[in-house]
Amino acid sequence: MNFATDMRNALAHHPRAIAPKYFYDAPGSAIFDQICDLPEYYPTRTETALLQDRAAELAAQIGPGVELVEFGAGSMTKVQLLLDALIAAGARPARYLPIDISGEHLQAAAQGLRAKYPGLRIEPVVADYGLPFDLPAPLPGSTRRVGFFPGSTIGNYTPPEAIEFFKMARRVLQGGQGGALLIGADLIKDPAVLHAAYTDAQGVTAAFNLNLLARANRELGTNFDVAQFAHSAFYNAPLQRIEMHLMSLCKQTVVMDGQSFEFEEGETLHTENSYKFTLDSLRALAKAGGLGAGPAWTDADRRFSLHWLTA
Repeated sequence: MNFATDMRNALAHHPRAIAPKYFYDAPGSAIFDQICDLPEYYPTRTETALLQDRAAELAAQIGPGVELVEFGAGSMTKVQLLLDALIAAGARPARYLPIDISGEHLQAAAQGLRAKYPGLRIEPVVADYGLPFDLPAPLPGSTRRVGFFPGSTIGNYTPPEAIEFFKMARRVLQGGQGGALLIGADLIKDPAVLHAAYTDAQGVTAAFNLNLLARANRELGTNFDVAQFAHSAFYNAPLQRIEMHLMSLCKQTVVMDGQSFEFEEGETLHTENSYKFTLDSLRALAKAGGLGAGPAWTDADRRFSLHWLTA
């Protein structure tokens, strides 16, 4: 990860855009946890309910003795539903390998999980899984590696990037009896529901978006006037994605490493995409990345989906 390089490139090119992974410093990760509890933000509670409802079935799919690898582990909340179901079924994992870009947040969450599951081997991996990284060698006696990628984070990638993620997951999870990936994917729905989820009444999502500029000021020495940028989110129906931007409220100059970059009034920094899927469109991307389609599950209102993909 190189925040400085990517921010400099974002400022130097038009239209301006930067990867959403830079939201997740410690303050940003904490704000995202607040977003997940918002009444408008349906994805977290819908996926959580789906995991709860299908826990026994998912535990049977996963099986005993696996190394459970979670991409973007965050607060490690949803994985506990899988761990509880596996333990209840007598199928305790051999090891849990949570991967996240925010090391401080990852270590704190892992420490809390160790207290709840004292018999579980937990080995956090601080890494940007969008770049090459290494996992520990498989444990002797473990059966296979099963990935877990909840939250529809796959929607942050453009379709070509999503295919590259699936290729990476296939490489990381293959081996032994053959790996698998359990992934959550948000589904296409009424744009009004989508808009509310990314423009909440309390302004928490706005604070999450604006924290990116505050982080740049803290870590990179930029001089973003955070008060002169506004959160903007909307559903781009032709591209089937929510877009998040930071819009300049006036003509202003941002300085980084002694170099000046002009923002016109109304000009934006594009900070995130969140693609929405059909069951078939998600499976098509996975197939292009070398993964096979297994069972899929949705909630009763077909707002969210879980997919079992084989490596």
